[in-house]
Formats: sequence, structure tokens, C-alpha cells
Amino acid sequence: SPRRDVPPLPIKRHSECLLPSLTGDITQKGYEKKRSKLIGAYLPQPPTLPPERRAPVTPASSTRYHRRRSSGSRDERYRSDVHTEAVQAALAKHKERKMAVPMPSKRRSLVVQTSMDAYTPPDTSSGSEDEGSVQGDSQGTPTSSQGSINMEHWISQAIHGSTTSTTSSSSTQSGGSGAAHRLADVMAQTHIGECLALTGEQGALGAPLLASAHSPGRSAPAPCNHSAPPDVTTYTSEHPIQVERPQGSTTSRTAPKYGNAELMETGDGVPVSSRVSAKIQQLVNTLKRPKRPPLREFFVDDFEELLEVQQPDPNQPKPEGAQMLAMRGEQLGVVTNWPPSLEAALQRWGTISPKAPCLTTMDTNGKPLYILTYGKLWTRSMKVAYNILHKLGTKQEPMVRPGDRVALVFPNNDPAASMVAFYGCLLAEVVPVPIEVPLTRKDAGSQQIGFLLGSCGVTVALTSDACHKGLPKSPTGEIPQFKGWPKLLWFVTESKHLSKPPRDWFPHIKDANNDTAYIEYKTCKDGSVLGVTVTRIALLTHCQALTQACGYTEAETIVNVLDFKKDVGLWHGILTSVMNMMHVISIPYSLMKVNPLSWIQKVCQYKAKVACVKSRDMHWALVAHRDQRDINLSSLRMLIVADGANPWSISSCDAFLNVFQSKGLRQEVICPCASSPEALTVAIRRPTDDSNQPPGRGVLSMHGLTYGVIRVDSEEKLSVLTVQDVGLVMPGAIMCSVKPDGIPQLCRTDEIGELCVCAIATGTSYYGLSGMTKNTFEVFPVTSSGAPVSEYPFVRTGLLGFIGPGGLVFVVGKMDGLMVVSGRRHNADDIVATALAVEPMKFVYRGRIAVFSVTVLHDERIVIVAEQRPDSTEEDSFQWMSRVLQAIDSIHQVGVYCLALVPANTLPKTPLGGIHLSETKQLFLEGSLHPCNVLMCPHTCVTNLPKPRQKQPEIGPASVMVGNLVSGKRIAQASGRDLGQIEDNDQFLFLSEVLQWRAQTTPDHVLYTLLNCRGTIASSLTCVQLHKRAEKIAVMLMERGHLQDGDHVALVYPPGIDLIAAFYGCLYAGCVPITVRPPHPQNIATTLPTVKMIVEVSRSACLMTTQLICKLLRSREAAAAVDVRAWPPILDTDDLPKKRPAQIYKPSNPDTLAYLDFSVSTTGMLAGVKMSHAATSAFCRSIKLQCELYPSREVAICLDPYCGLGFVLWCLCSVYSGHQSILIPPSELETNPALWLLAVSQYKVRDTFCSYSVMELCTKGLGSQTESLKARGLDLSRVRTCVVVAEERPRIALTQSFSKLFKDLGLHPRAVSTSFGCRVNLAICLQGTSGPDPTTVYVDMRALRHDRVRLVERGSPHSLPLMESGKILPGVRIIIANPETKGPLGDSHLGEIWVHSAHNASGYFTIYGDESLQSDHFSSRLSFGDTQTVWARTGYLGFLRRTELTDANGERHDALYVVGALDEAMELRGMRYHPIDIETSVIRAHKSVTECAVFTWTNLLVVVVELDGSEQEALDLVPLVTNVVLEEHYLVVGVVVVVDIGVIPINSRGEKQRMHLRDGFLADQLDPIYVAYNM
Repeated sequence: SPRRDVPPLPIKRHSECLLPSLTGDITQKGYEKKRSKLIGAYLPQPPTLPPERRAPVTPASSTRYHRRRSSGSRDERYRSDVHTEAVQAALAKHKERKMAVPMPSKRRSLVVQTSMDAYTPPDTSSGSEDEGSVQGDSQGTPTSSQGSINMEHWISQAIHGSTTSTTSSSSTQSGGSGAAHRLADVMAQTHIGECLALTGEQGALGAPLLASAHSPGRSAPAPCNHSAPPDVTTYTSEHPIQVERPQGSTTSRTAPKYGNAELMETGDGVPVSSRVSAKIQQLVNTLKRPKRPPLREFFVDDFEELLEVQQPDPNQPKPEGAQMLAMRGEQLGVVTNWPPSLEAALQRWGTISPKAPCLTTMDTNGKPLYILTYGKLWTRSMKVAYNILHKLGTKQEPMVRPGDRVALVFPNNDPAASMVAFYGCLLAEVVPVPIEVPLTRKDAGSQQIGFLLGSCGVTVALTSDACHKGLPKSPTGEIPQFKGWPKLLWFVTESKHLSKPPRDWFPHIKDANNDTAYIEYKTCKDGSVLGVTVTRIALLTHCQALTQACGYTEAETIVNVLDFKKDVGLWHGILTSVMNMMHVISIPYSLMKVNPLSWIQKVCQYKAKVACVKSRDMHWALVAHRDQRDINLSSLRMLIVADGANPWSISSCDAFLNVFQSKGLRQEVICPCASSPEALTVAIRRPTDDSNQPPGRGVLSMHGLTYGVIRVDSEEKLSVLTVQDVGLVMPGAIMCSVKPDGIPQLCRTDEIGELCVCAIATGTSYYGLSGMTKNTFEVFPVTSSGAPVSEYPFVRTGLLGFIGPGGLVFVVGKMDGLMVVSGRRHNADDIVATALAVEPMKFVYRGRIAVFSVTVLHDERIVIVAEQRPDSTEEDSFQWMSRVLQAIDSIHQVGVYCLALVPANTLPKTPLGGIHLSETKQLFLEGSLHPCNVLMCPHTCVTNLPKPRQKQPEIGPASVMVGNLVSGKRIAQASGRDLGQIEDNDQFLFLSEVLQWRAQTTPDHVLYTLLNCRGTIASSLTCVQLHKRAEKIAVMLMERGHLQDGDHVALVYPPGIDLIAAFYGCLYAGCVPITVRPPHPQNIATTLPTVKMIVEVSRSACLMTTQLICKLLRSREAAAAVDVRAWPPILDTDDLPKKRPAQIYKPSNPDTLAYLDFSVSTTGMLAGVKMSHAATSAFCRSIKLQCELYPSREVAICLDPYCGLGFVLWCLCSVYSGHQSILIPPSELETNPALWLLAVSQYKVRDTFCSYSVMELCTKGLGSQTESLKARGLDLSRVRTCVVVAEERPRIALTQSFSKLFKDLGLHPRAVSTSFGCRVNLAICLQGTSGPDPTTVYVDMRALRHDRVRLVERGSPHSLPLMESGKILPGVRIIIANPETKGPLGDSHLGEIWVHSAHNASGYFTIYGDESLQSDHFSSRLSFGDTQTVWARTGYLGFLRRTELTDANGERHDALYVVGALDEAMELRGMRYHPIDIETSVIRAHKSVTECAVFTWTNLLVVVVELDGSEQEALDLVPLVTNVVLEEHYLVVGVVVVVDIGVIPINSRGEKQRMHLRDGFLADQLDPIYVAYNM
């Protein structure tokens, strides 16, 4: 079965692998058979790969061409395609222990250009017609084709890991046909040792996954029980660390295996049932065994969080050879007729052989377009020179003087015009800077080229007519200034546009000197562009050296495929050719694209002696070659391979020779050369006539190379690099190799170093950059004793290599491609080669693949980006990706951090079609690469995370006294001011009495005004109106409801006046009210069950509401959501009795229950707290004092009136203090965001209260409207306090942006503050009218994870701003206690906030779920110190800090900072993380992330991000999210889920409901755009 050797990856098609009867045998014997077949290529007999494994002919695999050239005498292992086989063999070794890669889920719309049949299962009976493994019907019978195998058998077999069962089940439910993927999951979870785990992949189809309810009669696996999740985040010694040595390796560097998870189950051995959890479980198991043994030593990252530092491996190979000697090239012979300068050569040929052809250009059909003769070149160059000097600017002020720089902008298909302009510049003694044509204003590298032109002071650009016409123009016909470019005058050099030089004008031709001849541009690793200056003497000497090395003679024909603007193409095709009067046939890139064989045809046609190509051109010719009869390459004496410095060019050379040897190509003709912009030609293989002398080859150990050591490798190692020599040092040059970093010390003979050259023929500087020039062009290599090798400076070539036996130069890589990963050096080209060898050309589109490293958490991480073929399926992609990971791990022993696949043809290109590497990296880092597949492996790569924190053992009271509270350190406690003397309304113990008193004394005083969405008054209530309505409601409760005093009544009202009246009606009748948010009419299914739950849990005897909601509760939609018959009696208050009650109920004892306050916490807990009459009055009194509330005041309230402080402000405070409350229902802001602020302005309100949701609505909805609001007269200058009512850490970013935004409308920044309350005490802090402004401190986030507070400066790394949560309310005392030991903590120590106050709630009425745990929340005592006071525990971490400010009463002000809820905090790696901190980092990571929520599942961190952008951006977020969480929090993200806006649930206070989200994710209800499982 040809498909047996796929890697273990979830697949979306269940064609070949459903039943044992259909699979090949994977018994040990069968496996051996398969293995020998795969590694056959590796054994001595001639390699024959099985047909389905045969890779197409590519540079990396030329298996087909093994007719040995030198009659088999040369050792088989010098073959260059050994690498492909090594990769295949490495992959074959991996078959023994599979890697389970959970495949990401992807929304249908995201699957790019994929053929449909990948999703619709084939019609052949491949296991089950029902698109699943077990039918989704209630009988639960297996489908007919599986009748013989019952489910228990499967499961038991799977769990016992039997070796015979080879089923790997993958189910594709295209139609979502019930929860039928159970078996597939059980299989996937339990049976990974021998067979592939293919989990059902419905998420990819966007089909709904139903919750897998167990059908009766089906033997279902045990329910999930995650009591003991495996710890994947710490290195524990419970799991033996399994490693395997690579064969023949002398070092103890272990070749790590990917997790070989045998069983897929939770920690306590129970198979997992949900599909998402199965995937995560698969991931957990893959990660269960640490990849590398933990290292012992650490360095301190300026704090006690220790990042591991890589210790050098004691057994790593070290260089042992003697110190190398500098290598001298042959003498540069002086030939008598060599011209004294290049211009002199041009003059000579132009006058004595004007008819000799100099350059022939081709059109895209391969027809000669134009022949430039030496005569024309000479006359036209003179014309250009004259015009540049005399026709630009004025006579007095010429624009260009000798020595100035001018840009040459010519397209690649017009070498003739470019050549004329180049020589024109040389004759005029101005400096040409040849550059690419800027195609668009945003071209990949063009901005950087603009910076180069600017720094060279270029003001004139020479160009051709056609190019000038093609440049983008503004409407006026001007050529716009390109981004980053200086202002240029564009000058067309076509002869017809130029004036003829006068008879007496003649260019000044002198001997070559040290003036700059031209500047060649060079793109660095980071994308910046530098200009390398080449002097006239260097130019001439270089031409002479090339002429001597290549044996050029007059009038030879040379075919040039390379870019003539720089590098080898310029040196051979424009400069040396003129020195020797050669004829150049120039093949443009556009012709190569149409006809890759064109250059070979031109060699035949012109009987060319020399051709200049890159290995890509040879490779293209191979692919396009179809046994053309008329090809004859015997005229070639030299085939210059310009990128011979890339070690992988050898495979193209070999493959090319194998095919074209029969066409007259001789082996000795192939001449690789090494070059660099700085050192020009570094080395070149000389053409010889002796075919018996084979070129030099070396088979080097890749492992040795990563330590910079040359080890010739033994046969059986897989990881080898076969290198060919690039010939000898250039004539007249000296070469040595120096250590790549640090002082330029000579290498040893078996050490890899950077090659350095000392010669006249090199560049002299980077234009205008003296510092960089010194480091590159003025290097003095030293011996180990420190003595300089030569008095002359050397130039660094940027090439890594060594000088081998016989003076042959070998290059193994470029400095630019070097990636140093935990101390070992890897070359990008090598990684590319390994990746391409996995399945050459079959999967990666035209071999377009980019490898670079990004720095994350103090080390370089390898990123691979490849273009995938247009027709590849998801499954292909994933298979390829996981195989690449395995291959790179085996061969290079290095982990890949991220593998991204992008659609074909989308990576940024260089002008000649290569991949623009720095631009690709830039796109990756800014999140605009738009990959279509991503696989991140941070778990396997990142080995330098800090040690997990070990918790200290519990400490006894005495030692805490000594340890925590150092002598003189104050205990962290604080209190608000006293409640003070009693005023007239404070004599009443009960709110009901206050209302009656107000109805008598000030009957017509308006207490409440309700606004509608237009900002007009919907209704209002005076004291007496409220009193009368309350009386009628009390009658209704007693008579129609037959309620006793103390009965509970649920009030289900929209925010408004009815709610307030109903509340006081209950008090008048002696009932206990519970306010409940009504169900949302558009969303009954999810909101009604919550109402029902509160009504049931609060044991309400009756339910009061409006007529409208009454109908809603009895509607058909409601019946579908809940059991309507189970409601208590429902009273409709729109129809009230007309009479008064006989008497108004007066409670006997202030400690009896006044009302119940129910609220759902952020962790999804429903908790009701009991508020007594005494607490209610004390609460109102405390707020009255803090906010200075009197009957004459008006307060605007835009809050939900159902729980906490929101309810108290809406319903209670006005009655107690007598002030008028302007009520604005927050829901009205959705239609009119300006409603609240307009009301505040219109009523000239001084104090207002809102929630974070309201503030966010205003910030987002009114951001652009401040001007129009100002015009409408919105004025916020009277606002004294604007308080955000919250139960969380203050959201500084939001409050600050709100303040900034509305500052123009008069809002004082000091006015905005927050309050803090919780379940045990509904309001602890509230910024009142007097007292100091809230302060902000910056704390170290890393210390916070260790439960410590360390104050830092603003803007320091890892700093987190915390704002004080308002002033402590009167009558409230606070202390900070250790949540474990319950001991008091010192000032500025992090601990749990405990509170003691008259308005504490008196207990939970019921907490849905855990009754026992909560008993001490309301009555805790300190373990020592003041052990008498009874405190309530808030469940929030925070700290107190005594400030320098003074309170209104003259005391020093104590500020309370809330950090976060204990039950929200996540414990990871022994440290405490607050979700909000991670979420803040993630939201900053990319502009399209609008919201984020994180939670943990089995110790994996799951990050859910909402994407505001096209779905194409979804995958860009995965690496960015992973990077930022690693960098800032030292955590590895396990799963990244990208969802639509609005998926993260938020409660009425604007808090994220992370636990709901988690449940939704695990039940697969989020319909995510993409789910990535990080490895």
C-alpha cells in the first residue's frame, strides 16, 4: 500500500485506511521489508527507489542519472544527491516512532483553492458509507461493514495497544451527521504506538459538531475526568527521558525524538471523549516527554526569574588542526597589450574594430533584437558623457560634475542602453550606481534603494525611453517621488534625445587610478541596502585577474544569463568582455521564464565558448529538457556557475552534467565560482583540458559544521553536506579564513571561518559608512600569538568556508544565512535543502522556500516559509510539514520554531524572481504574510524557559512575624473615615421608613427621572408617587400573591422606574426582593435559563414583572428553552389594585434580610449574597458621605440595576439621601451612544456613574464625533466625579483613552476614577468628591507572578501600571492577608484583600455548587496579630501602599491596588498569572486582534483571539501570539483559536466570561476560523 508511509497526522479523507482488511501488514516483518525498500537507496547496490517514491529530477535528487562518470572509480558517497536519500532514510527511521501532530481546524472558507474531493469521501465502500465510524442513530449499531467488530473489542484492543490492529480511523462528517466520530476519537486517543492517529476533522468543514450525548445501548467510553492532567509544562523526572543516539555519532549530543505517546488519555487513564479535547490530549501526549534533558546552570535576567542558558556540550567537536597559513594566488601576469584603463580599451576597440559585435540582446521569442558594435558603444558613450556633463543644469552651474554619483535605472531586458550609459559615466568620470527599476511605489526593496541613492547624494537618474514611459506618472505627467527616494531628475540616454558633442570635445581618458569607478548595491540580511565602492584600479585589476583565470581571448563569444547590473553578470558580461573585445549574448530573465532552454540554444547557435549561469538556470534547463536532438554543447570551454558558493549548487551541476554529457558537455567545463559584493570574485575553478583530474569534493559532517568544525564524515551518517571546490584563489590575491566573530584570528586547518581576501581587485568601502567599512574592508587577521598576517588590510567576503588540500577553496555557507540556535550554527541554505529533499518539487511550488531566524526569548528560532502548490490539499500540506520537521530534526538536530505555507506566487520577489528574504521576514513579523497553513513548535524548540517555581513550604506565624514583617515595617491595613454624627434621615434603621418620612416631609420632590434613547424624560417619580405605588404593590403581594412576610419575590424588570417601585413594594409587604435581569427577547434560548436558575436558587415564592415580559415568559420560544410549568406564580404589576394596605410592615430586627443580591461571577459561578436591613442602611450612608449626596444634588447613573453597587445606586441611594437620580439604561446607548454624555451635559450633572461597557461604547462609538458633539453644545466641564463601577482591576488603558478623548469637551482628567466591590462587600472603594486623586504605580510583572510587589519606573521592561481603585469608603477597614497562612502582610506586599465593615453582606444565600468551600468567606480571622476581628475575604489579590498624600482628615492616604481575582488567576509553571496581563500583550501583538481571552486546559495555555479583518489574516496571528506570550510572559502557548468578533462572552459589567468560553471551546461550539495546536 503506497500510502503506509505517511506521517501520523490527522487526515481529512478516509479512503485507504479504515479497516484492517484494507491495510498492508505493519507487523515487524512487513515493516522491515518496507524499511529495506526505503533505505535501499542507501545500501551499496545501485539505488532503485520504488516507483511511487521516485522524486522528479531536481537539483536535490538526480537518482536517475547514475551512470558513473569516472567509470565507478570514484567513491559512491561523493554523489551530491546523497542528501535526498539521507532525508528519505531519516524519515524512514522516524516511521518506527510516530509523531502525533494534531491537525489544525480550519473554517471552510479558509481552505484555499482546494479540490472538493479531498472532503467528500469517495463512493467506494472504504469502510463506512455513513461518513463516520459508528452511526449517529439511537440504536448505536455499527454500520454493516463493521458488523463483525464490536466496539468493546475495538476499545480494549486499542487500549492494550495490540500490534495487529492497524486501523487508523478518520471520519469526515461533511453533513454533520450526528456525533458519530466517537470511535475515531477513541482510536486517536488510545492507539498511537503503532498506527496513525487520524482524528475527525469536522471543524475544517464548518459543519456543526453535535455534543456527543451517549445514545442508550452504546457502550460509551468513560466520561472525561480531568482530575490529574499530565504536567507538560515542567521538566519532571517521572517520565524517563528517552533519547536515541544517531548512528556513528561520536558525540553524546542526543538526537531527540518527538513524543512517542503510546496512549491517548488523561492523567488518570480515562480515554477522552470530546473532539477538541482529544486533539489537545494528543498534543499533551506529544509534549509529555521533555525533548531535551534539563540544563543545570542559569543566568539571571535582572530578576529572580531565571532563563536557562545553554551550556556548551562537553563532548562537542573542537578544532584540532594546526593554524592555517594564508594562501597566495598565482602571480597576476602583465600582458603587454593590456590597456591602462577600461575606457582606454573601449577607445581602442571602438576605433580599430568598430564593426566587431559587442553585445547582442534578445526579445522574448529568443530572436536577436539588437546588436551593439564596439563602434556604436564608443560613439554613444561619448555622447552620453558629453550630455551628462554639459546639458544638465546651466553652464555656470552644471548639475553633474566629475566624481558625482548618478543612478542607472534600466530594465533587465535592455542591457545595451545600460552598457552605453555605464561607459558614458566612466568617460565623464561620474560614478554610476546601477539599480533596479522601481516597479511600484511600494516595491519590496525599492525603499531601501532610495535610502542608498539619498546617502550617495544622487540627483540624476539615467534611464531608457521605454523604461521612462513605463514609470508611474502623476496626472501632470511628473514622475512621482518613490517612497524613501531623493528627488531625481530623470534623463533619457537614447541617442536621438541627445545633442552631438562638438568636434573639439573629447573625453579625458587617463590611466586607472584610485578614484571611484562605480558603486554596486548590496542587500543585507536585514533588508538594508549598502553601496560598495569599486575604484578604477580595482576595476581594471579585477578584469585582468578574471581574464587570466578564465583564459579569455579576443573576440570570444560568451552567453550571459545573469543580471548585468551587478556581481558576476556585470564583471564578465559588461566589464571584462570589453577589455577583451568579446561578444556577449545577453539572455533576459523574461526570456528564461518563457523558455528555460533559451541559453543552451544560444550556446549552440553562436558556438559560444563561455556561459555565465546560476544553478537555477541549469535546473530549469533540466526540467524543461525533452531530449532535443539539435543540442550540442561541445563548443563550451567554460560554464561559470555564479552561485557556486552555495554548497547546494553541486547537485544542479551534477544533474546537469549527467543529462548533457551526451550532448558534448565535458565535466571539466563546469567552473563554480565564489563571489561577494565586497571582495568581488573570491575564487573560481579554472577551465582545464585534462579530463582525468576530477574536481575536489568533500563529505562533511553537518553536526561538526554546526560547531564550526570540519569532519569528513563516515558512510552511514545521515547528516552530511557534500561540497565542491570553487577553485583556486584569484591571481594576485591572498586568502585566509578567520573566526566569524570576535577578533579576526586565523582559523585552524579543520575549522570553518569567514574567508578574507587581500588584493587590489576588491571593493574599498561601503559608501558613506566609515564604521562598517572599517569592520569589513580594513581587517587585519592575526595569528594565535596576536601577530598580524600581513601589513595590508584584508576584506571580509561574507562567505564561510575553508581552504582545503591543494589550495582549493571550499565554501559551506554565507554569513548572512547563519542562524545561531542555542550556540550551534546552522546555515539557512542547508535547511532549505533538507526541506526540499523531503518531497522535492512535488509539494513546494517551484522550490520557492525561505528560511530565516527570528529572535524570541533570547535565542534565534528557525522559521521556514514555503509556497505550496495551487492544487495541494490540507492533508498534503500537513503531511509535508510534519515530515520536514522530522527530517530537519534528524539531520540537523535542531527544532523548527515555525513552518508556514503560503499560496503559490505570494512571497515578495526580488527583481530577478528570487525570494526577497528580509521582506518575507518583515511580513512574517508584522503579521501580513497571510499563510494558508502554519505549524508552530514552541514546546519542542524553546528550551531556555525559566525554572518552574517551587512553592516554599507553609511558614508558621512566628517566622512570618520575623520574616515578612521586618521590624518597623507597618502591617498593611487601612480604613475609611468614621461614619460620623447622625443626621435627620439617619435616625431610621430601615429604608422603608425613610421613604415614608420623605413622602410626608417633601412629597413633591423628584427622586427619579428615567430617560429614553432620545434623551427625553420617559417617566419620573416624586417621593409621594413612589410611596403610593409601593403601597399598591404591597397590597397586590398580600392579596393576589398570598405571601407571608419573609417570602422571596423575584423582580424581573427592565432597567427603569417599575423596578424601583416593585422593590419598595416588597419592603412594605415584608417580602425579600431579588432583582433579576429579564430574558433578551432576541436570545431567549441562552438568557432565559439564567433567569430560571436565579428564580429557583433564590427560592422565590412569586415573580413580579411587566405585562410584556409576562407574555414573553409564557411564549412558545420560552417553552422551548425551559419548563414553563415550573415557574412560580407570576404577578403583572401593570394592573395594580386601587387600595392601600392596612399597615406597612416594619421589621422587628435590623439584622433580618432586606434583599438578596444575585450575580454571576467571571468564572461562571452564580452567587447570591444576603443583605440585612442594617447593612443596607450603612451602605447608603457610607456612599452618601463619600459622594456628599443631598436632596439638592443630581446624579446621572448609566448602570445595570441588577446587582452590586449598580443596584444600590439605581434603587436605594436616592431614597436614602434624597438626591435626584437621572437613570439612563445602558441598553439605550446601543442605539444612541451619546445619550449618557448628552444627559450629563444637559442636566449639568456633577457626579455620574457608569460601567466599563458604557465607557467602551462611548470611546469606540464617539471617537470620531467629538467635533460634532461640541457643535451640539456637549459640555462636560461641570463633571466632578465620573466613577466606573467595577469588580476587577481598574482598566487604565480604557479610562485614560476616555479621559483623553473627551478632554476637548471639557472633561477634567482627574474626574475619571473607578470603584471596587465584590460579592462579600458590594463596595469597598469609591473615589468620592474630596481627597487626593487616584494614584498609579508601576509594578514588575515578573515579581507579581511570584506573588511579590516590586515597584519600578514607568516604561521599564515588564512594567505593569496599576491604578488605585478609588478611596476606601467610610466605615470600611481593610487588611492584606496571606491567602494560605491567613497571616497579616506588610505594606506593599501582595496578598488577599480582607474587609470589615457594617455593610458587608451577611453570607451567601446559596452558591450554586460549592457550599462547603465558601463558609469562611464572611467570617475569617487572622491566624495571629489581631485574631479577634471578623473579616470577610474578597477573593481578590491586591496590596496597600501608604502614599505621601494626605486625606481630607489630615491622615496619610493609604492606596488600595487591586491586582485580580484569585479564582481567575492561572497557575502555570508554579507561577500565578492573571489572564488580563497575557490578554493585553496579545491584543498589542497585531492590529487585527480586537479582543482576547485566555484560559488553561490540562496545563496548556489556550489563547482565543477575535479577528477584525479578513479571514486570510487568521493564520498570521498564530506566530505573533506565540511570540509575544513567550517574550513577555515566558509561557508557551498550547492552542491558538481565532474566532469572529463577539464570540468571547462578556457579562453586563463588561467582564469576560472565560470559563463559558472554555466550555464552548471544548464542546466545539465556537465555530472558530482557525485552531492551531502548537507542538
